Amino acid sequence: MKRLAILGSTGSIGTQTLDVIRQHPDRFEAYALTANNSVDKLIEQAREYRPEVVVIANEAHYEKLQEALADLPVKVFAGAQALCEVVQMDAVDTVVTAMVGFAGLRPTVAAIKAHKTIALANKETLVVAGQLMTDLALQNRAAILPVDSEHSAIFQSLVGEDSNDIAKILLTASGGPFRKFTPEQLRSVTCSQALQHPNWQMGAKITIDSATMMNKGFEVIEARWLFGVRPEQIEVYVHPESIVHSAVEFQDGAVKAQLGVPDMRLPIQYALTYPERLPLEGDRLDLFHLGSLTFERPDLERFPCLGLAYDALARGGNMPCIVNAANEVANLAFRKEEITYGQIAELISKAMQHITFIANPTLDDLFHTDAETRQWSSAIITQ
Repeated sequence: MKRLAILGSTGSIGTQTLDVIRQHPDRFEAYALTANNSVDKLIEQAREYRPEVVVIANEAHYEKLQEALADLPVKVFAGAQALCEVVQMDAVDTVVTAMVGFAGLRPTVAAIKAHKTIALANKETLVVAGQLMTDLALQNRAAILPVDSEHSAIFQSLVGEDSNDIAKILLTASGGPFRKFTPEQLRSVTCSQALQHPNWQMGAKITIDSATMMNKGFEVIEARWLFGVRPEQIEVYVHPESIVHSAVEFQDGAVKAQLGVPDMRLPIQYALTYPERLPLEGDRLDLFHLGSLTFERPDLERFPCLGLAYDALARGGNMPCIVNAANEVANLAFRKEEITYGQIAELISKAMQHITFIANPTLDDLFHTDAETRQWSSAIITQ
């Protein structure tokens, strides 16, 4: 029985993790559930899964949560510090980092220092602090297992290949809803259009990142740290069917890929059960029905955010942290209709030029960079 702490249990990854637990109650226990603001959903989850601990990060919801669960033998906490404390509890075996954004960094650091296994769905952790996090995991003998479908596919393709060098990582992307839009059409796209992802059901923030392909840029950075490859070894392929979740090319030219229907429960479950595979209810891939698979080169003029992510990775230091913070501000502003779709990339590019560059940042430097970038980016939007 593995006891899980699920950071962000009310989001897309969190709810699908709970579905995996529902299918395998003899293997997994939801020991701790956390949310930021979705207090009603957290209450509902707590009543179904009966965790030992629940945490609401926004302390304004603490009283409501405590009163709603008063009849259950569950410990209720609130605040960002409580997230760091719950992942360090002795009873917790694995921490599923399903929080969105930079906020997931601090509790992930705490979990690694407590020698927990990390099922990593919070890509920003490795985007902003890849070198520091991989070094920290090595020092504390904490395994980081990828949950993103693309990185899970790479991970699965590498099983049994420990002694074989990677030639290239083939990172696939759906292309999102604007794959065939002209530059003129992109100038007038709306948030509601950007939220219509053709293949995946995800939260609003990551869906917008998928539309701009910044999400794929972040996955490039994440892959560099997860698999120890050079940036030039990572190639992005636009694959609109989202069936090949990613692939690895080896030195002899052989390519191994993981295929499946778009269903995040598979990579979630694999991260929790590796190296074992358990049954999983759901649709199965039917290649006869599918018929064909297509692949295209990404258009960096249409999707400049992908190019900015590659540039940030090449610069290194705190540059990916700058890009992430500016993107979080721009993403939210676009969803609030404060900026246009095209201004997302413009704002990020300006932040990369303006914010102080640090070649070898400490963790404290990254927290300062994040705060500085958010303040500057927000000020630019309100001008």
